[in-house]
Amino acid sequence: MPVPTLDVLLPVERAGQRISPHDDAALSALYEHPDPGAGGGPYVRANMISTLDGAATGADRVSGSINNPADHRAFEAQRGWADVVLIGAGTARAEGYLALAVPASSSDARAARGQLPGLELAVVSAHGALPAGLLDGPRPPLVVTIADRPDLDGLRGRIGPDRVLVAGTGAVDLHQAIAGLARRGLRRVLAEGGPRLLAQLVARGLVDELCLTTSPMLVAGSAPRVLDSERWITPAVEARPVHLLHSGGVLLGRWLLSGPEDPLLGSQP
Repeated sequence: MPVPTLDVLLPVERAGQRISPHDDAALSALYEHPDPGAGGGPYVRANMISTLDGAATGADRVSGSINNPADHRAFEAQRGWADVVLIGAGTARAEGYLALAVPASSSDARAARGQLPGLELAVVSAHGALPAGLLDGPRPPLVVTIADRPDLDGLRGRIGPDRVLVAGTGAVDLHQAIAGLARRGLRRVLAEGGPRLLAQLVARGLVDELCLTTSPMLVAGSAPRVLDSERWITPAVEARPVHLLHSGGVLLGRWLLSGPEDPLLGSQP
């Protein structure tokens, strides 16, 4: 498919600007990640897609069937800024994740920022099975798991002890998980789902911003929303727009989220 042009709708002062198919630098600038600085804390960006009727997947239960080339452009730009992509075990299985490659257009910029040339993948898995193709590949993921996982020693032997990050007992402690990634120098975190993991991250105040693509489709069915949880988040997490892009009916929004001690009045990145 041809690479689409993206039209800027927000912020107002940039409305009407067009990002051509070959202007990767302009698109990357719109997704600039806050610089954590030496020893700085982590910053978590979530990236999700939803249909007009709120579904996070199509009838096949994966997001690929509601995806589109405009979303792919934004997806590549965000990965270009990230140190690590964080996903749940269910998403790793359903979406067929393997070792990640950095978009070629971002390699020089990553080097200039002092980032690692490669993009890490971290999978949250308390005790669930992970695909053999993922674990046994040449670049196994970081597995974020629990101290009482029955096969913990076997997992360490399979992928290497340095590829296992223990965070909590009984259930993965996501605060410990994000802090553990930061200690490894992986401070720019891109959470790509699934909806259950994202709901847990947001409920714990760990997500700084949400990049949400709205796909111009209606699918009905029983697909989850981008946050899938039986519990309400109270008080509700508020958001304010950083930018809104458009291409052929697809809307690409970047939203800053308020945190437990961040009353939505803080500075934008």
